[in-house]
Amino acid sequence: MKKLNVLKRSSGFTLIEIMIVVVIIAILAAVVIPRILDRPDQARVTAAKADIAVIMQQLKLYRLDNTAYPSTDQGLQALTVKPATAPLPANWKTGGYLEKLPNDPWGRPYQYLNPGLKGEIDVFSLGADGLPGGEGNNADIGSWNL
Repeated sequence: MKKLNVLKRSSGFTLIEIMIVVVIIAILAAVVIPRILDRPDQARVTAAKADIAVIMQQLKLYRLDNTAYPSTDQGLQALTVKPATAPLPANWKTGGYLEKLPNDPWGRPYQYLNPGLKGEIDVFSLGADGLPGGEGNNADIGSWNL
C-alpha cells in the first residue's frame, strides 16, 4: 500500500511548480514579444533607406548626363518623365532613369529638395507619421543619414 501512495503523489505537478513555469513563460514573453513586434517598423525604415539610395544613384546619373540635378519644381518626376520646364535637360536618357517612382513604405511619395537643407540635394520620407521631424518610427529618413 505504501508504494501506491508514493506513486500517486509523484505523478503530478504541484501548484507551486505550475506557477513557476507560468512566471518563467511570462518573463520570456515580456522580453521576446516587443522585439518581434518592432520588426515590421524596422523593415519599413530599411526599405525606405534602400529606396532613397536607389533614387540618389539615379539622380547622380541624371546629373552626369545633364550637368545639374533636377530643380525642386521638376522634382523626382524628372527621373521618369523628361522635364518640360527650365532647366531643360540636354541629354535626358531615353526611357528615363527610373521605370516608376516608388512610394515610401507608408504609402506616401518621397520628398525632394534642390538645394537641400542637409546636403546638396535631399531625398527623404517623412516617416510613419507623415510630418516633418519626429522620433523613432516617426523620424524623417533621408539621404543625409544613409
